[in-house]
Amino acid sequence: MELFLDDISHCLKVLEEGGLILYPTDTVWGIGCDATNEAAVAKIYALKQRVDTKKMIVLVASERNILHYVTSPDLEVFNYLASATKPTTVIYDGVIGMAENILGEDRSVAIRICGETFCKHLLKRFQKPIVSTSANISGQATPSFFPEIDKAIIDGVDYVVKYRQDDNTPRTPSAVVKWEKNGNLTVIRA
Repeated sequence: MELFLDDISHCLKVLEEGGLILYPTDTVWGIGCDATNEAAVAKIYALKQRVDTKKMIVLVASERNILHYVTSPDLEVFNYLASATKPTTVIYDGVIGMAENILGEDRSVAIRICGETFCKHLLKRFQKPIVSTSANISGQATPSFFPEIDKAIIDGVDYVVKYRQDDNTPRTPSAVVKWEKNGNLTVIRA
């Protein structure tokens, strides 16, 4: 528990200073930053060598956060998420309060309510959304476990979480769906 809390404290300090963290999520290991900080988001694009037109996922702690950052979401999305059998990221229209360079051209953002213990604790303590993009250079395979993460990624962040580095539980990226305000659903990634 001490390691867990130490990691949370270090992550909070780095996130508040606009830095990058490497952390375990409910899916794969992610590179994260404050999703409301445009300069921090730009650092992730640079580290991943990723074009900024390819957007990234944002994690939040609860449905309440969705209501805070999405204008008029269709509340039926929460019933859909409650029945999902795997972590599911939803692309929402009408997002407000996040960094401009995290928004799609249509002002949409992919958001996932994260239930993983470490992430949920970090998100609740930080009280803002956190970017979560796979811990790889753009175009390379997504690492399944911490030891598979490229040294350039590890060296390129400001803090590497120690919690769960030895976890060998197979994990995969989340499902991704587009949820329109009128309730239309499009599956992007199953």
